[in-house]
Amino acid sequence: MNNISAIILAAGKGKRMNSKKINKVVNTLGNKQMILHTIDLLDKLNIAQKIVVVGFAKKSVIDILKGGVIFAEQKKQLGTADAVFCALKYLSKDAKDVLILNGDDSAFYKEETIKNLFKKHNEKKSSLTFLTIKQDNPAGIGRIVRNSSGKVVEIIEEKDASLEQKRINEVNPACYVFEVSFLKKYLSKIKKSNITNEYYLTGLIDLAIKNNEKIETVMEKNLVWRGINTEDELREANRLFLQAK
Repeated sequence: MNNISAIILAAGKGKRMNSKKINKVVNTLGNKQMILHTIDLLDKLNIAQKIVVVGFAKKSVIDILKGGVIFAEQKKQLGTADAVFCALKYLSKDAKDVLILNGDDSAFYKEETIKNLFKKHNEKKSSLTFLTIKQDNPAGIGRIVRNSSGKVVEIIEEKDASLEQKRINEVNPACYVFEVSFLKKYLSKIKKSNITNEYYLTGLIDLAIKNNEKIETVMEKNLVWRGINTEDELREANRLFLQAK
């Protein structure tokens, strides 16, 4: 994977974690801090260039990552798309594709999960390929809306979803592979959310659909996964993580 880079998003404040001194990716999951699981995963995949976007409590993240990574700072919390934009200038000139994932939930991914993502991406020559998972309780997570032929037509956040859409249990855990050329072309075109005044990476999926860019997905029905935004969710994530090992 010499022409692949990875961007790990680890800049968010994680307001619901009630942490004032450390970033939530430094919390322990299983036997070590959760972002270290992500670094280990990328090492196993032989992804040489790892860019970590830091922001809130950046020292707590930098201190545990002793080397082998590049740090990009997001000085203002302007959303996931802005975080990626902060990392763009550090991408290797040889990078054809970039894997983007969160530092707080990617510990759950297996090597095969990411390999399958790249396999589909390369075979289909897509502009972007992203992971989807099935959740028994998808509350709070963006739903994958497909048309009658199974093509993705939208990722809709729960707060914007209709009652019918809320019943969809295929969700977006935010694990993407982008062609670097696609990312550079469209990232600056994402519009700011009227609700939060932030720029969201899911905006790239909307832009890809509108511009007839090729989108592919890999659905993992049995992947154990838990988004972590609260202390209760961290406890649940620890239980699931240890169970899955």
